[in-house]
Amino acid sequence: MSGRVRLARLTDLAALGELSRLSQQENVDARSLGLPVSGPRIGVFSLFRLPLGAFRPNDLLFVYEDERRLSGLLRVERDASRDEWTIVELDAIGSGDSGDTRFRLVQHLLRDGAKRGAIRFHVACSDGQGNPELFMQAGFARYGQERLLFRSSGKPLPPPWPEDRAKAAGIRPCQPLDALPLARLYSAVTPQPVVRLESYRLTDWERQGATSRVPRSSLAPILRFAEMESYVQIAPENGAGGLQALLQLGVAREEQPHYLKLLARPETDVTALVSFGLGLLAARIGRGGSCPDNGVLAPVRTYESPIDRRLEEAGFAGLDTVTLFMKEAVVRVAEPALVPAVR
Repeated sequence: MSGRVRLARLTDLAALGELSRLSQQENVDARSLGLPVSGPRIGVFSLFRLPLGAFRPNDLLFVYEDERRLSGLLRVERDASRDEWTIVELDAIGSGDSGDTRFRLVQHLLRDGAKRGAIRFHVACSDGQGNPELFMQAGFARYGQERLLFRSSGKPLPPPWPEDRAKAAGIRPCQPLDALPLARLYSAVTPQPVVRLESYRLTDWERQGATSRVPRSSLAPILRFAEMESYVQIAPENGAGGLQALLQLGVAREEQPHYLKLLARPETDVTALVSFGLGLLAARIGRGGSCPDNGVLAPVRTYESPIDRRLEEAGFAGLDTVTLFMKEAVVRVAEPALVPAVR
């Protein structure tokens, strides 16, 4: 291949929009991350595409140019607080060269990230279109799978909960002081290999309720279009320290689906928390009509069952399963510790 990878320019945007759109079509000569939705796929063009004003200064957009034609694009969102990069778009079109085009884009990204001090690279994708082979060849490790569930806007939302009902169920807004209990909740729910890989800190849990992306999900890119709210559910017998579940609700500001994420201990029934979240969403949508009603997306990791069954009982339907990949750009070392000595 004689082309080259370079940073995108403003003059490329029209061509990139068309390339992104074509990559979502059922075309053997086009490849993308393949994120699903009912009916046509919610590709990155329709679900994750950003208007020019929504790009942040630290976002990166690379293109593959061959003979003055753009045949590939890669877009990355960078989390400055954690030095993590997330690939949210990786598209290519061409006559049999789309796989090589995407591999060259990923390799360029990894080299550029090493120069800029990136610690981790994340990506979520379908298992088709050569995605697993591509990322494993580039050194990414598969560490989880998520079911994406969708509740269409055609189904009426439950009414908002009154304050006394939420209080009786132990549901309240999340606070910075919940950081340690939330970290313990996450560790109790998540397999230890995943806990070590994602490596969340207490400061990450303290940011709940703003633009927090903790815990991470395959739908994290749509959160910049949403106003995030976080709530916890407390077991009545355990008091303030016994957090049983976490609810994250992303209320869309643009033409995007709303976002609902649950984290709960296996013995916790999240039926009430799901109803509370959907009722809260109904209140936000009904407030002057400023929030569009484009349905609700909910990601559930495979080890978080039976949350998916509770969501299905509330009107959600499964779309597909996506795979989570991660590559670390640093080498882990063992932490120093004292050990007993024998004289």
